[in-house]
Amino acid sequence: MTQKAKVTNKFVIKNDDLHHLFEALSNDGYKIIGPKVKNGVIAYDELHSPADLPEGFIDKADHAFYRIEKTDSKELFNYNVGAYTWKRFLFPPHHKLYTVTKGENQLHFTPNKDKVKKVALLGVRACELEAIKIQDRILAEDKFVDAQYTEQRKNSLIIAVNCTTANNNCFCTSMNTGPKAGAGFDLALTEICDNKNHYFIIEAGSKTGQKLLKNLPTTEADEKDLAKADEIIDQTINMISKTVDTTHAKAALQENINHIHYDKVAKRCTSCGNCRMVCPTCFCTTVEERTSLDGETAERIRIWDSCFSKDFTHIHGGSARPSTRSHYRQWLTHKFANWVDQFGTFGCVGCGRCITWCPLGIDITEEVTAITDDVASKYEERAHTHENA
Repeated sequence: MTQKAKVTNKFVIKNDDLHHLFEALSNDGYKIIGPKVKNGVIAYDELHSPADLPEGFIDKADHAFYRIEKTDSKELFNYNVGAYTWKRFLFPPHHKLYTVTKGENQLHFTPNKDKVKKVALLGVRACELEAIKIQDRILAEDKFVDAQYTEQRKNSLIIAVNCTTANNNCFCTSMNTGPKAGAGFDLALTEICDNKNHYFIIEAGSKTGQKLLKNLPTTEADEKDLAKADEIIDQTINMISKTVDTTHAKAALQENINHIHYDKVAKRCTSCGNCRMVCPTCFCTTVEERTSLDGETAERIRIWDSCFSKDFTHIHGGSARPSTRSHYRQWLTHKFANWVDQFGTFGCVGCGRCITWCPLGIDITEEVTAITDDVASKYEERAHTHENA
């Protein structure tokens, strides 16, 4: 897990010196995972040098829309979030639990003991950092600890990158998760690129990060550098227009589970599960048994699943949530209401992926707002009537 340490100084590292960070991580045995252009999107994959980063690329997102474009800019992190999430490297979509081998008179069970590799996650956005903290709470700090996740987190180093731009689907400011990383990182970068200079403000957030920082060619950041970084963050905040009411969402959703708006959503939703698969916090899984053709061995595999699947809630007598209406209601109320009761925080971090990758363009902020605004007006009318009685 990331160790906490008080951040006392911020430094400057030139873009031309960023390769030293890659070398330091490689020398410490880390496999570097970060953003690169792959299959027409910004994807997280293994990186070997700064040359692998998406220099000059921007991404554009809207309802059921995602595109990347190449610009003349030299910026390396001038995008928001792609289709992938860091979850796939910490809590992979396919994980072998154990293997069963047929013996002469008995079955032999062999737990999976694949060695966990050290990984450095480079380019973690503030909202994604919050998503990792949420997964920590659920998978590593609750009553039931996931051994694979916990071991991988112990061997993970996080390098956050503060957002210098926002797209149409971002609403991290409503969820209080961005665009600037607050805590939970080992190192954090803010990219500054103009006509004359290209450099990063870099700060440590853990003892591991401090140790790494000492081995990099940096200079202490002055007030001008820090003011420029703050200005960029402020500009990013001003770019975010999408909002959601988190003050009243929990009560409105929990007290109105039969709201008519769910019927309207159900007419559009296909229960495809895209929103759940691209979500950085969802943690639902199922298991599959895979048997060899000769019947001599079998494997039990844990895979990601979705609460939008009828089979996921199948119990004796049928599915507990058999309709698209009930699927979407479960997902929405869990993210913005019941998750708070379970884990003390919202289950949404405002990354906007579910809006981008929903083939019907269903907008989670609009669906929450439709219910909270309708309920709020009824509450106000009721209160007004009571006052005049």
